[in-house]
Amino acid sequence: MTDTIENLKFVELNYRVVDVKTGTILRTVEYPLAYVHGANDVLSEQVQAQLKGKKVGDTIDVPIDVDRVYGPRDESLVFTDHIDNVPEEYREVGLTITMENAKGQTRNFIVTRVDDKTVTVDGNNPLSGRDVMFTIEVLSVRDATEEEIECGGAVGADPDINEILK
Repeated sequence: MTDTIENLKFVELNYRVVDVKTGTILRTVEYPLAYVHGANDVLSEQVQAQLKGKKVGDTIDVPIDVDRVYGPRDESLVFTDHIDNVPEEYREVGLTITMENAKGQTRNFIVTRVDDKTVTVDGNNPLSGRDVMFTIEVLSVRDATEEEIECGGAVGADPDINEILK
């Protein structure tokens, strides 16, 4: 048994999303991501290719093309309104508000600014318009069980690195 990442190895990773321009850590995982290398598509082919051959303790940096994932930032999705027009329960920075258009389509908006006179909401994904990088650390590598290979990861889990991109 080897601790090197290759197909059909059970791998646990930690990762964080870093704003390349500022160095700010935008998101981190609260628990490790576990998957079976080469047995599912929880990670992109690009990321899997970079992880192949890595060992416990190794770290890789993977740039993310957020324009490809979400499209370019759309300033028409940013709205500022007078605070008196906004219900009090929506006046909290970071709050997500789901809005519906005339066609019944919904979009999430995040309250990004509140001051004495206005409230600003943004319908863009929080990563839109940023230059971001995944920093991924290999925590463990071992042979996967048959059941893990069948599941593509930890039995009973539904790993999805894309969750952090939503």
